[in-house]
Amino acid sequence: MVRINRVHTGTGDGGETSLLDGTRVGKESARVELYGTIDELNSQIGVLRMELARSDSISVLEIEKLDSSLGLLQQELFDIGGECACPPESLPETVSLVGWKQANRLVEEMDKWLEHLDPLESFILPAGQGPSASAHVARTVARRAERVACYLKSEQGGDAVRDEVLAYLNRISDWLFIFSRLSAKLSGEVETLWTPLGERGG
Repeated sequence: MVRINRVHTGTGDGGETSLLDGTRVGKESARVELYGTIDELNSQIGVLRMELARSDSISVLEIEKLDSSLGLLQQELFDIGGECACPPESLPETVSLVGWKQANRLVEEMDKWLEHLDPLESFILPAGQGPSASAHVARTVARRAERVACYLKSEQGGDAVRDEVLAYLNRISDWLFIFSRLSAKLSGEVETLWTPLGERGG
């Protein structure tokens, strides 16, 4: 069990921080950017859960099921954020890591949700009521986390981030997009479709 008595240490006042293995790096480093962006994504999902709980147009049963999925996602993102706080080779051997099982579960959930959605005939604008709009914001943060992970691999070599982590981040953004569509349908919302400029008469 983790025990935290104090958050502020003062050791980061000069613009450096310690990775999980004790290595000191600048706070502008790609690895710090990666786990910081994953933390941001986790926080956005927390906002999404709040918006979902406040919804009065989605049934309580559906809210409970969707919130359970989001809660598990937050737990796994915390696992991944901790993992990314140091190079993979420095992780303790006893640490359990998110892997293909979790990444494949995201695909299975997406496939199940898609059975209840109409096929897309145009791109969807990020809009809607609380849950669907918040899911769109989280989706874009997930894409940014994935881009940072790709940059870290490019900068420090292919072993800097595990393939399973990259796949998980890639699938989260798709998962959140479909989550947004599903919550819109459950709320009775009409999705806002993109109309090309030539068809808008602008």
